[in-house]
Amino acid sequence: EVQLQASGGGLVQAGGSLRLSCAASGFTFDDYVIGWFRQAPGKEREGVSCISRSDGSTYYADSVKGRFTISSDNAKNTMYLQMNSLKPEDTAVYYCAADDTIPSFMVSPDHWGQGTQVTVSS
Repeated sequence: EVQLQASGGGLVQAGGSLRLSCAASGFTFDDYVIGWFRQAPGKEREGVSCISRSDGSTYYADSVKGRFTISSDNAKNTMYLQMNSLKPEDTAVYYCAADDTIPSFMVSPDHWGQGTQVTVSS
């Protein structure tokens, strides 16, 4: 059974930092595309970042490029999203997710974790 557990959200002032974690069980990151989506009230779901373990390539949404960094510790089956220079528009529920390929990941990942709330005050 594939399970993903997201944590690390919280309340932070604009310009501050948070690090989100996603612990996985039931599979190893090596064979998957893993990453993060976010959704704010009244807004569509947005892909934030992902990493393909097959070739190590990474993706970042333009809105977070240069501020967020995705990484993974395969020995611990844990993925991280380091978020720096946070802005109020980053406020959303953040979800970790996994799928077999980049195309399917971007459309609708097969595996989802519970979301963690990130709130950035102005």
